[in-house]
Amino acid sequence: MLMQMKLTDFLEELGSNSPAPGGGSIAALAGSLAGSLTAMVCRLTVGNSKYAEVQGEVAAILAEADSLRSVLARYVDADTEAFNEVMAAYKLPKTTEEEKAARTAAIQHAMQQAANLPLAVAECCLKVLALAGRVLAIGNANAASDAAVAGLMAHAGLHGALFNVKINLGSIKDGAFVTVTQTKIKEFVEQDSKLHTELLTVAGRVIG
Repeated sequence: MLMQMKLTDFLEELGSNSPAPGGGSIAALAGSLAGSLTAMVCRLTVGNSKYAEVQGEVAAILAEADSLRSVLARYVDADTEAFNEVMAAYKLPKTTEEEKAARTAAIQHAMQQAANLPLAVAECCLKVLALAGRVLAIGNANAASDAAVAGLMAHAGLHGALFNVKINLGSIKDGAFVTVTQTKIKEFVEQDSKLHTELLTVAGRVIG
């Protein structure tokens, strides 16, 4: 389990010549880190009388940030597992016509799973970005830079995940699946662009 490794060991494994873990797992990790930072800013705001008027909203943001952090942390390992499933499918026998058909079907199934996983990561990162931007605007001003970094990490995680979706789509033969996924990608990018711009605007106002 990647998330159970010491950080130094994880970095060593990441920098090895093994193709996994790779960019997909790191995108999920970036999102999880963003969720953690967002939660930290919330906890530095909740209970602070200076921010009494936003206690309820910040508490709700905290609960969602904690939930997203946990989900994204699980995706770190899940992305590597999805990649390994693709590799396993490619190694299936292909001597007979039946074996070839079974192998092709297994590859296509694994590729769709490998595309769906980072798409889910991207969606979670988008939610974290929205939370980080909101807590940056209303949360503890002393932790504003932390909220801004959380937003940037979520933004990076989203785009990193989408790169992994796109590269897998190139091998998927199901046209309907590809079209639906491409539509979701476009929606996520448009929403991210708006939220990212808002984050930078608020950061400029609050931090300078």
